[in-house]
Amino acid sequence: MRILHFADVHIGVENYSKLDPETGLSTRLGDFLETFDQLVDYAIESKIDLALFCGDAYKSRDPSQTHQREFAKRIVRLSSAGIPTFLLVGNHDTPNIASRATSLDIYHTLDVPRVTIGDAPKTYTIDTPKGPIQIIAVPWVRRSQFLARDESRKLTPEQINENIQESLTRIIQNNAQSLDPEIPAILAGHVTVSQATTSSEQSMMLGRDHVLLKSAVTLPQLDYVALGHIHKHQILGMLPHVVYAGSLQRIDFGEENDDKGYCVVELDPSRLQGDRMTSFEFKQVEPRRFLTIDVKVDASDDNPTDAVVSAIQRHYVDDAIVRLRISMPVTQEAHLSDGDIQEALSPAHFVASISHEITERPRTRLAGAYGRGLSPQQALRRYLDSRQTAPDRADALQQRADELIAEQGAE
Repeated sequence: MRILHFADVHIGVENYSKLDPETGLSTRLGDFLETFDQLVDYAIESKIDLALFCGDAYKSRDPSQTHQREFAKRIVRLSSAGIPTFLLVGNHDTPNIASRATSLDIYHTLDVPRVTIGDAPKTYTIDTPKGPIQIIAVPWVRRSQFLARDESRKLTPEQINENIQESLTRIIQNNAQSLDPEIPAILAGHVTVSQATTSSEQSMMLGRDHVLLKSAVTLPQLDYVALGHIHKHQILGMLPHVVYAGSLQRIDFGEENDDKGYCVVELDPSRLQGDRMTSFEFKQVEPRRFLTIDVKVDASDDNPTDAVVSAIQRHYVDDAIVRLRISMPVTQEAHLSDGDIQEALSPAHFVASISHEITERPRTRLAGAYGRGLSPQQALRRYLDSRQTAPDRADALQQRADELIAEQGAE
């Protein structure tokens, strides 16, 4: 039984984008759909038995019709190929108001063949070409569900998170104890599990997270634990495998060096409960590259622009999202040619920023001033004159200095 585990598609993230002249849509939308297509193509060509999505189809809780259409196209392709698909509800799929539908509920309404929505914390049994599989679903929990209870109204956010953690832990344990030991079983969760490391998704969080202890999901009844919500792919445990698939596309520079992809897991239903996983592989996709170029310009550089351009040319900037950080003394800043630097960066897909960090600034010194017996007020006046301070401002500063000196003398 082959399972494809993926998460955090986040259609709708369109930072660092430009308009695609062929489609009229954001080029970043194209990036996210392209890596999604790589996954769907693999699933169909490899005859995957179950596509397991662990939450966050979109960036927004209220995705546009275009974003919904594009996500649906890929799900329908899986369905039409005969691949059962399990869609777990994530925090970006969940509205704030409990009575509102999630962004995935439309698949319930349309009764799309072979598509199951995991919108409740319970065990689902899914039929696959290789037999049934049990999925303990842990979708994102609405805080409003807990805030509506009278006993929760006076709790702090931290106490509410503790209550959610305790409740989910009990639900997982109860469902695990009720599993049929003869049928493969996995847990699919859109949660933060302790010991997980994050990338840039902190900027995308829609509220404070509740955190499950790793011990709450590493149960002997489970053959695999599939997680979503954290964008960085990582394996938190081995018995069973506890895995964040990570996102399919880089969101920003916080994920510049992160590999992106999905997981392919093989289970042998004939083996004993908790010991059915026979292979695990992380399949990388080809996301848009993010590239940071750091350049240090020395005061001795005769042509600082050439130094910056040469540094850019040492990197492969074609089709990348680039940020350029130039460190230099202030004396060199005026000698930089923005046009030449922009030309060197022109093969990039998008130039996110060009920043200047000034490492040295000239300081005005009154050499020997105090040695000549100047009072503090006289020294201040000379300093203000050397800085060509406007007379009104110089008089105000001088008056304030006199007041401070008088206060000091009175103590």
